[in-house]
Amino acid sequence: MDELTPRQILERLVGFPTVSVRSNLELVDWLEAYLTGHGVTCRRHWSADRQKAALMAHAGPMLPGGVVLSGHSDVVPVEGQSWTGDPWVVRERDGRLYGRGTCDMKGFVALAVWAVVAAERRGVRRPLQLALSYDEELGCVGAPPMIRTLKQVFPQADLAVIGEPSGMKIITGHKGGTGFHVHVKGFEVHSSLLPHGVSAVMQAARLIQWVNDQNARARATPPGPAAAGFDPPYTTQHVGMIQGGTANNITAADCRFSIEMRVVPGEDIDARAAAFVAEAARIEAEMRAVRPETGITLTRFFDVPGLVPEPGGAAEALVRRLTGDNAVGVVSYGTEAGQFQEQGYSAVICGPGDIAQAHQPDEWLSLEQFAAGKIFMDRLLDDLQ
Repeated sequence: MDELTPRQILERLVGFPTVSVRSNLELVDWLEAYLTGHGVTCRRHWSADRQKAALMAHAGPMLPGGVVLSGHSDVVPVEGQSWTGDPWVVRERDGRLYGRGTCDMKGFVALAVWAVVAAERRGVRRPLQLALSYDEELGCVGAPPMIRTLKQVFPQADLAVIGEPSGMKIITGHKGGTGFHVHVKGFEVHSSLLPHGVSAVMQAARLIQWVNDQNARARATPPGPAAAGFDPPYTTQHVGMIQGGTANNITAADCRFSIEMRVVPGEDIDARAAAFVAEAARIEAEMRAVRPETGITLTRFFDVPGLVPEPGGAAEALVRRLTGDNAVGVVSYGTEAGQFQEQGYSAVICGPGDIAQAHQPDEWLSLEQFAAGKIFMDRLLDDLQ
């Protein structure tokens, strides 16, 4: 089997429309065949419905102490966006590679796949592993079972480099996150009889106002050392969409919205979630005092731990050695890095591209950043020799 260049691998990866609502198995099938064709050992972790799979690969000796290169296979949808070309074909223009996922994050995955094959061919002394998850874009839900499986099927590596776009700069910390889908069930009456009914919309508004109050309180509190580097330097809670109601003169029977929380490292995500649950229960009790058939249903739909900086940690030391970047970088979005850290890996983020290009129409990765990622992989291979 011919060995492909990183650019050729990227073109193949982008050609698979692995939007999160679809299966990723065509990509996984091709990638597994390519890796095993070059002597790399592969394993899968299947989703519950077996419509998706995470792919794990190991190059080099079957020993602990190696390096994991971590990425995700899924991308966000293109529907409703104004693209100037086919989003599933890599197009080069003005020093940029256009296509869905080029930046987030098939550019890094292509480089990682190339490096794993090169590591097997060279015969590195320390192992190099690939961990490619599914459903990262749905709240990083595919990574935890993949990481558990990775530790079972291969010797555990010392550290993980998560290749989310960071301009090839080191990111040592990020906020954690969780969220709830909320269904407020009211009781319909004519609005002239308001005290005899329960408006789901108005009760939802009370819960959302509590969220606003929490944000105001957090904003007014001086940030601690762990939060000071973030923008904003505090935990935020956000409601982005809401729907409900039947007519202007009827108390709403239903209202639905979702809340997401971005929690600074060092704060207890579960405690933040519990406070929201408690407030919903308080409001629900008042609703049921009017109409006992009303209520509030909460469904927690994602839970991502923060990445806590590890000054002097193995991952930080490696990436600083390879990039020469001695800065401290933190971001407010979440990644799978905190999930690797939670399961015993030293972890950092470092990958090609700018997060501002992620999820955008005409998403792109600069040739300069792709080349910088290739230099990083070359240096990593030398370090593993």
